[in-house]
Formats: sequence, C-alpha cells, structure tokens
Amino acid sequence: MYNLGVGTIISLWVKLAYTLFVIVLVPVYWLEHGHENFLWGSDIALFVTVLALWAENALLASMMALAILVPELAWNIDFFWRLMFGADSLQLLGTRYMFDPDLPLLVRGLSLFHVALPALLVWLIYRLGYERRALIYQTVLAWVVLPASYLLTDPAANINWVRGLGREPQAWMPAPVYLILLMIAFPLVVYLPTHLLLERLFAAPRSSRC
Repeated sequence: MYNLGVGTIISLWVKLAYTLFVIVLVPVYWLEHGHENFLWGSDIALFVTVLALWAENALLASMMALAILVPELAWNIDFFWRLMFGADSLQLLGTRYMFDPDLPLLVRGLSLFHVALPALLVWLIYRLGYERRALIYQTVLAWVVLPASYLLTDPAANINWVRGLGREPQAWMPAPVYLILLMIAFPLVVYLPTHLLLERLFAAPRSSRC
C-alpha cells in the first residue's frame, strides 16, 4: 500500500498554497460550470495532485503527468497563441472561453492553473521520481472516466472529447464506436509517448513507499 501520510520531501508551504488554491477554485467552478465539469482530466489531475503533494506519492504524480502533459501543452499553445495574435488566429480547442468578457475574471484567472499544473507535476516527478506503473494505472483510470463522461454528462459539454474532437459531436461513426476508439487512443497516442519520455528523463522513486 502507498503511504498516505505527510512526507518531508515537498515543502509544507507548497502543499498549503496549492491546497488553498483548490479550495478556492472548487466552489467558483461549481457555480460557474456545474459539477460535471470536474470530470475533465485536467480537473481530476488538479484534485489528485493535492493527494500526491501531501502523500509525496510518486505514483499519483506520475499518473497525472501522463494524463495531462500532452493535452495541457495543446491548451497552452492555443492560449498563448490567442493571447499574442488574437482569439481567432489558431483554431485549436479549449481556450476561447479565456477571452470571453462575459465570463467572470475570477473564473478565467483560476483557469490559469492549466499553465502552472504541468510544471508542478514535472517538478514533483523530479523530486519524487517517475513511477513506471503509472502507465497501467492511468489507463485503467481513463477507462473509467471516459465512459463516465459519456454516460453522465451533458453531450453539449463534450467532457473529455467523448462526443468528438471539436465543439460539435462527430457524425462519421456510431458514437459508441468513437468512444471505444478514444479509449484506445488515449493510452497509445497520449500516455505511451509521454511515459517513454518521462521514463527516460527521470529516475525511479527512491523507495516503493510501501
């Protein structure tokens, strides 16, 4: 079993500051976006990272890195491109809401966690080590979250792109077939390359924390 106690590698102020940020974000997001929004992979990573910090748990940190580093890279490219060249200059998904004047500034400000969270997770892996089993565990988690996103959320929200890779649902194959292909694509196209890179760049955890 992984230790869920408070460790000593990560500074207490980092744990407290991050936890406070999440405590502030949750009610704001809930009121603005609704509870379904928390099924997004980035939001799940936001919450699990709280546990990873306090437990100093390399497996949790590694799983969340696999889950979000590639999607958040796309989010950041889109966001900063729009910021520098205009909101309609790059037709990628995800960041148009950041430039919506009707969306409260507090919500948009809190959403900048998409910029900071990938860096925090890479730093955590640097400090704690990269856990090789993360690929299997994160794949299993995705195979729970993706069907849940399909079955339990508003299709118009397209949580985790379970309806299509755009704002409109895809119509070129049956929806269940698309979902199955997405469940295959995430481990092969997103997680595996990230796993191989992190495995090469970072050492394994110093101990199994059993």
